[in-house]
Order: sequence, then structure tokens, then C-alpha cells
Amino acid sequence: MPAPALRILAGPAALKALRADGFDRDAFTVMAGASGGAKWLVLGGLDQALARHFIAGRRSKLFLLGSSIGAWRSCCHAQADPLAAFERFERAYLGQRYGPRPSAAEVSRVTREILGTLLGAHGAAEILAHPLLRLNLTAVRAKHVAAVEAPWAQKLTLGAAALTNVISPATLRLLFTRTLFYDPRDRPPFMSPDVLPAEAVALSVDNLAPAVMATGAVPLVLQGVRDIPGAPAGLYRDGGIVDYHFDCEMSGGCGLVLYPHFYPHVVPGWFDKLLPWRRVGRGALDRTVILCPSAEFVASLPGGKIPDRKDFWSFDDTERLRRWRIAIAESRRLGDEFAELVETGALAERAELLRGR
Repeated sequence: MPAPALRILAGPAALKALRADGFDRDAFTVMAGASGGAKWLVLGGLDQALARHFIAGRRSKLFLLGSSIGAWRSCCHAQADPLAAFERFERAYLGQRYGPRPSAAEVSRVTREILGTLLGAHGAAEILAHPLLRLNLTAVRAKHVAAVEAPWAQKLTLGAAALTNVISPATLRLLFTRTLFYDPRDRPPFMSPDVLPAEAVALSVDNLAPAVMATGAVPLVLQGVRDIPGAPAGLYRDGGIVDYHFDCEMSGGCGLVLYPHFYPHVVPGWFDKLLPWRRVGRGALDRTVILCPSAEFVASLPGGKIPDRKDFWSFDDTERLRRWRIAIAESRRLGDEFAELVETGALAERAELLRGR
């Protein structure tokens, strides 16, 4: 019998709820989306299954919280036809092309075109009118030298941030202010200084696209987004700098959190990726259910790895796209497995205890 493609990892409180009540869509109040660039391609099939078997048929509100590519995926989920939105996003993402040494201006231009395709003519309005889904995303407002676009300033900022972050993630506040862009129709459970301290900015049709661009504006790769309508004046950059995978109890102690993720572990911030001791602890994940690819599934992908941004430098376009298309095709296995577990009621039985630090 082949090894499962999908793992289900649940924090202690979440596992107890699954064991007692099974997989109840409406027990979940939050769905999270992590930063990760091209890694999102491996979740394509799972995202489509979530649209069909988790979001469709819900009776209660669901708060979406994402940074960087996680926010872009959330924008697909919250449109009137999420499957069509994901198809447009996938097609546009695969269609991006660059010269040998693309500038941040060039990458930003292509990225804006991808976002325009993802949202279509009415995507922003549809997202903010969705009857049950509430979009929330994080970006950072750069301060001091971090707000300078010159490459030397960005390199200096990143180097200083990486060094001081080793001492404490709190040092990042000297250079970046977290900004939560939220759907103003309902207050999300994580909007609290004790959970996710942030400047709060209400989303609107006018600022949704700039906010989504900002949350994915990787320093040195894309240009920052300046003076977003309705937000404090300044330059906004990638939300993953601070909230790579989110280090907080996103449910606010009420309901469960569903987290479709690339990994079985959760890394707090972008600068923590190379710090193996810096992981989100069990307390923050107590009410969280992570859906992620199994090690056996990842090993079956080209090169035994999930697609990532480094593929642009490691392979020519032909080879990169060959690998990415295989990962997309294989991702359907994750979606099919999730759908089967939900339909047969076997998801709770497959759940494992998520062991934090």
C-alpha cells in the first residue's frame, strides 16, 4: 500500500476536538496561509479540494489570514468562483519570464500583471462582498534605512536584521512595523495586541490590490509599495519578514485553525529559516490543524523537493517549468486524499499529535 501523500497534524486541543466531533467545517474559525513563493504550487490540488470540501457548504464565517503567497492564495479562495481564480493564478504564475538578471522593477511589473490576472475585473469587490470569508493579510511598513529602495540600503537592512534577530525577533520592530489589512465587516479573532500586535488598516476596493502586492514584496527582488490608500504613509514590504508562518494563537482561543502548509513545522519569521531552534511552540498551535505533504510525497517530486524561488536561478525556463508542472500534477493527490478523508469521515483517525518545541 503506498504511503499517504497528506499528513494531518493537530495541536492538543484540536486533536481532542477532532477525536470527539470529527472534521466539522464550522468548528474552524480561521484558515492560515504561509509565505513561501513558488512553494504554493505544491498546494494547488489541496487548495482546490479545500474550496470544494471545506469552504463550500460552510454555514459560519471563516477568517483568512495570510502573508505573502499565503495572502494571494486567500484572494483566490475569497472570490465568487475560487476554482476559476486558482486556474487563472496558476496559468499566470507559470507564464512569468525574466531576463538573465531581472531588476526589481521588472519583477514588480510582471508580478502586478499576475495579480491583475488573479483578481480579474471584479476580484477585489467580490472578496470584500463574500458572504462568509473575511480576508486578512499582513505586510510590514519599513522604517529608517529599511525604507530606502537602493540595493545597498536593503542589503544593509537585511544583514542588520538577520544579525539582531538571532538575539531576539523583537529587534525587528526597530526596522519594520507589522500592518494588518483586514476586512472591516468583522473583527478577526487575532486582532488583539496580545495575539497579533499590528497597525490595523481596513481593506477597501481601492487598497486591496496594493496591499496584496505589498505582502509579497520581497526585499531586493521586488520594489516596495509606497503610500497604500488608507494606510499610514510609507513604504510597505513583504509580510513574511515578520510573519513567515505566524507565531501566535490565531484562533484567539475560540474555534480551530486550519493551516494548509508546505511543512510539518512552523517557522515564525523570515530570518528564522536558518535558525533550527526557532520554531513556533505548541502553545500557539494548540488549536491548529496542519495539512501538509508527507516526506514520501516530497521525495517523489523532481529533485525530491518542493518548488521554490531558487528554481529561477537553478534551472532554465524549460527545466523549471517541467519540474513545476509535475509538482502541480502531483498536488492533485493531496487534494484527492483530503477529499476522500472528509467524505469517508476518516480524517480524524489519520490525525497525528503536533509536537511543538
